[in-house]
Amino acid sequence: MATTAELFEEPFVADEYIERLVWRTPGGGSRGGSEAFDPKRLLEEFVNHIQELQIMDERIQRKVEKLEQQCQKEAKEFAKKVQELQKSNQVAFQHFQELDEHISYVATKVCHLGDQLEGVNTPRQRAVEAQKLMKYFNEFLDGELKSDVFTNSEKIKEAADIIQKLHLIAQELPFDRFSDVKSKIASKYHDLECQLIQEFTSAQKKGEISRMREVAAVLLHFKGYSHCVDVYIKQCQEGAYMRNDIFEDAAILCQRVNKQVGDIFSNPETVLAKLIQNIFEIKLQSFVKDQLEECRKSDAEQYLKNLYDLYTRTTNLSSKLMEFNLGTDKQTFLSKLIKSIFISYLENYIEVETGYLKSRSAMILQRYYDSKNHQKRSIGTGGIQDLKERIRQRTNLGPSIDTHGETFLSQEVVVNLLQETKQAFERCHRLSDPSDLPRNAFRIFTILVEFLCIEHIDYALDTGLAGIPSSDSRNANLYFLDVVHQANTIFHLFDKQFNDHLMPLISSSPKLSECLQKKKEIIEQMEMKLDTGIDRTLNCMIGQMKHILAAEQKKTDFKPEDENNVLIQYTNACVKVCAYVRKQVEKIKNSMDGKNVDTVLMEFGVRFHRLIYEHLQQYSYSCMGGMLAICDVAEYRKCAKDFKIPLVLQLFDTLHALCNLLVVAPDNLKQVCSGEQLANLDKNILHSFVQLRADYRSARLARHFS
Repeated sequence: MATTAELFEEPFVADEYIERLVWRTPGGGSRGGSEAFDPKRLLEEFVNHIQELQIMDERIQRKVEKLEQQCQKEAKEFAKKVQELQKSNQVAFQHFQELDEHISYVATKVCHLGDQLEGVNTPRQRAVEAQKLMKYFNEFLDGELKSDVFTNSEKIKEAADIIQKLHLIAQELPFDRFSDVKSKIASKYHDLECQLIQEFTSAQKKGEISRMREVAAVLLHFKGYSHCVDVYIKQCQEGAYMRNDIFEDAAILCQRVNKQVGDIFSNPETVLAKLIQNIFEIKLQSFVKDQLEECRKSDAEQYLKNLYDLYTRTTNLSSKLMEFNLGTDKQTFLSKLIKSIFISYLENYIEVETGYLKSRSAMILQRYYDSKNHQKRSIGTGGIQDLKERIRQRTNLGPSIDTHGETFLSQEVVVNLLQETKQAFERCHRLSDPSDLPRNAFRIFTILVEFLCIEHIDYALDTGLAGIPSSDSRNANLYFLDVVHQANTIFHLFDKQFNDHLMPLISSSPKLSECLQKKKEIIEQMEMKLDTGIDRTLNCMIGQMKHILAAEQKKTDFKPEDENNVLIQYTNACVKVCAYVRKQVEKIKNSMDGKNVDTVLMEFGVRFHRLIYEHLQQYSYSCMGGMLAICDVAEYRKCAKDFKIPLVLQLFDTLHALCNLLVVAPDNLKQVCSGEQLANLDKNILHSFVQLRADYRSARLARHFS
């Protein structure tokens, strides 16, 4: 049986159990073992082992039944014991309830007895206290203070309590009978009050917080308590302003006081608020006045800078103080303190701001014009002035104003004006009342428009327009495109400041629409003058090209005397015109941006094409001359590619196709005219080009083209 038990292992697996049994049986191994396989012996071993397992099973079953019986017996005993404990617990709970009721009864009796004792003791204590006060009152009545409480300096706290009560009693007594004793009590009251304040002052100097707290608690019921607070505030500030920055000193002082004031006074928020009020109304107000009054009338720029700086630092200090407990509405409290300091300066702030900005802007502009030795003149628009300008443009007159190539626009001047205005907007945002902010910002904007847009940009445009020569002028210098380039750059800067600095100040007010409308009017006015100037400049360019063609182009270019001895690829007039055009195209691209470049180049290209078209119509062409004209137009077309405008290139492609009519054989004229590029053209245009041929009048050519 012991051997059988050894075969069991945890966890039990039947296959492994059989395997172990087989290996332990002699002759039960595999054929490769030391003994031959003996199935009979293995069967016998299995039969014996099954019998052993049956015996073991019976033995274990008996043991299990015995344990079950024992468990049932113990369970019955445990249940019986639990029932007995429940009965005992119920009895104990009943006893506890009885005891609780008894305790409550006794407590009620004790409370009733205590109330009775208190009812007897309180009048007795009051009587004893009244007797003591009468005793002390008699001493004042007799004029001699004998009690130890008045003569012993260490009992000042008890004396203060007594004299405070006597002082209240004395106020109820008639003056005619008790005037003398009332004055003595009042004198003693005052002496003790001064003594307590002196005690508090001494403790504060020594840093004895606990003693300060005791004295402050005694003084709380005296009239001089506020004087005690004043003394504390005064001594706190002694030596507190040692740095150059009074605002930083004030913040550090308030942080230090905030940490200790709660350990001294019963109302720390009131004391701290009074300290802050004292700092604002005395220290800061005096400092601000000293900083502003000396430059208020003499130096507006410094005055505005100081006002902005001081107001900003004061509001920053106020923000730091917001973290302290100053009562219920500390925001309103601090705002009133700031207003009390700056109200006299903020009332007329915008008048000072606008006055300074106007004078400063005028000075910046005047300094610039002085540096150019230029005296600004009035250049009228409309009416007689426009009539004069039209007459000048239609006659061969030079410019009404010779600018010597000066645009009278300065980016440095613009940056200075915008910088001054930016600072004005920042000050306006900080110093203006919220209700006045949009209106004040609009006033600053109108000054910027006046001096930057009208006095500088608009004046430069008018001067530039007056400086544009007539289209018939020879060798004219064209500077208006430089004016256009600088005006565009400047207006981008102006627009950026409008969006970055003005819009946030007026975005939610009716002034927004006014500003946008004013800006729109300025843009339209400038665009109109720019368009006029560009149109006149393009006319001048075409005029210059006309002069080049008139001076350089000869009739013999297209009808040479010796048809067989033509060596040039294109005419000298073409070379000079193309060089001039390329230079102007580059200038236009450098002077403008965006779609404006394409618009102006397209207009210039169309006028360029019209000029060349009309120019070619003036000559008669031999066969070799026609070839040379085609070479010229090919060069013009190459020049037109620089425009990068499809319409312009298409015009010159068509012109090049028209020039082919000058050289094509008479038999092929109809075929060429019906080609892709010429098929849609008016026959009169085709005919006009054919008529330019030297051999046009020959019967053969006329017959083929008819």
